[in-house]
Amino acid sequence: MIKIDNLYKKYGNFEALKGISFEIKKGSIHGFLGPNGAGKTTTMNILSGLIDYDMGNIFYYDLEFKKNRKDLLKKIGYLPQTPVFYSYMNAIEYLGFIGEINGLSKREVKSKTEELLNLVKLDRAKNKKIAAYSGGMKQRLGIAVALFNNPEFLILDEPTSALDPEGRMEVLEFVKKLKDTGTTILLSTHILGDVERVCDDVSIIDRGQLLVCKNIEKLKNEYIQPVIDIEFEKNCSNIAEELKNIDWIENVKVNNKNVRIFVSDLCEAKRELINLIVNRNNPIVAYNIRKSDLEDVFMRLVNKNEDI
Repeated sequence: MIKIDNLYKKYGNFEALKGISFEIKKGSIHGFLGPNGAGKTTTMNILSGLIDYDMGNIFYYDLEFKKNRKDLLKKIGYLPQTPVFYSYMNAIEYLGFIGEINGLSKREVKSKTEELLNLVKLDRAKNKKIAAYSGGMKQRLGIAVALFNNPEFLILDEPTSALDPEGRMEVLEFVKKLKDTGTTILLSTHILGDVERVCDDVSIIDRGQLLVCKNIEKLKNEYIQPVIDIEFEKNCSNIAEELKNIDWIENVKVNNKNVRIFVSDLCEAKRELINLIVNRNNPIVAYNIRKSDLEDVFMRLVNKNEDI
């Protein structure tokens, strides 16, 4: 459905996108991942028509984006990471304003507003000033705005970032239902568990370069490797440098009392690792061997890119 081909974007001398290319399949939820400053928001702003690009091409349904911009933008909905509203309005007034912009009749606006407020569970707060909304309520209102024109392609930039766990699950279930109606979704999030839960494919970007674009299960299978999680009784920050120099250890991640060790040779790790870590004045509380998950794959790819 959507093809991004060799896309470049510069801000002055800073190259935000360096020839990225990937495809988003019709009716899929496509995860879009990358560390801060990787180029995710720039890409989404380009795909939503908010900013232009310097080189490359974008195709929607085989139609070139620049040549068919006006018509194609009618098919696109966009929720930015931090949606901005006229806070003196209530939800009904704001969605009515959005409906007028889209050229709908008063009857259509009223019907659509009621439908969307029920959908995002803001019907009981519809007469409340947006200034009094919580972060989660504003996020749900932003989703309603993004859906107002019945988009075929929906771009969601961190849609669950301001939500509690219950609210996050509600939004993810809602996103899955949108997919069932045929909506194609580009989902950017830093919560990798959410990506594993709802996405079909995933693209990972870093420093303006695309590192990988694959079906999520194929990605995990291709980059899967043994991981050993160890919890110590006290801070273990000094262990990383000691272990990184060992041939069969690919990477070490330390967080206070916890260490995550990526190994290339599990048999060697089973034989040697305990001996390496037990002879120190820091008792082991937990030791677990597992297969890597999406977070591990993400860190492995980004760390590898840092070495380039």
